[in-house]
Amino acid sequence: MTSTTTTPPPAALPAVAPKPRKAKPSGINRRSPAGRAVTYVLLLFFLIVVLMPAYVLVVTSFKNGRDIGVNGQWGLPTVWTTISWAKAWTALGPSFFRTFELAIPVALISSFLGAANGFVLARWRFPGADVVFTLILFGMFIPYQSVMIPLREVVHSIHLLPGIPTLIFVHCVYGIPICTLIFRNYYATTVPVEIIEASRVDGAGLLRTFASVILPISIPGFVVTIIWQFTSAWNDYLFAIFLSNTNNGPITIALNALAGAQSPDYAASMAGALIASLPTLVVYVVLGRWFIGGLMAGSVKS
Repeated sequence: MTSTTTTPPPAALPAVAPKPRKAKPSGINRRSPAGRAVTYVLLLFFLIVVLMPAYVLVVTSFKNGRDIGVNGQWGLPTVWTTISWAKAWTALGPSFFRTFELAIPVALISSFLGAANGFVLARWRFPGADVVFTLILFGMFIPYQSVMIPLREVVHSIHLLPGIPTLIFVHCVYGIPICTLIFRNYYATTVPVEIIEASRVDGAGLLRTFASVILPISIPGFVVTIIWQFTSAWNDYLFAIFLSNTNNGPITIALNALAGAQSPDYAASMAGALIASLPTLVVYVVLGRWFIGGLMAGSVKS
């Protein structure tokens, strides 16, 4: 007889006790009604803090001289009047339109030059491209205050007359580094290489590829640089005070003359500040929803 050996069944594994769930930290859940209420209260508080100066600015611009003072700065005008607005517009009107002659060309020219530089440095590589890009970016870190005297001498040496043309030249030069950085990042991370290779296969050169292929898909980058450069040129005071004067300069010079008199008219100064800030506010309202998207378009690689 052949004896058979019976293999004992495997021992059952000991039951593993489930790990105790960690208790949620005590606090207010933001999804709960109490959490939402706290969030809305904080948002409302910060909104009020931000809008307080704007409220004083608007209310004061409609007051007459008797209502303006330390004690009555928060109160509404006893009589609403637009005399201060008329006075401010009389003082700022000519420079208001001159500033458009400055800001629009600066925004368009510097954006186009930045797009061309960014495309060449990102997708049309050449020996020493990184060195050139570093040298261009170096211009972003030079304080404007340190170059104002040499800059004024250079402007005089090339026979540029003080005024809007000189300011356009200076703002375009100093806008090239930031525009180049924005477009270089945009083209390096967002524009597919296959598009440029396809254009090369079709026989397109550098300029044809840039004009026919790259520019039509560069709208997000242009939105960012146009808003950036338009705002910088419109709000500039340092270049304006060195390279222009009240008769041929932008609105910041005229606003300073309006608000810096020996006996300033605070209502007219407030109205002038609102007039001066209106174009940039309109630009942000109209193009603001594309600004963040365009700014982040070249920040990460998809």
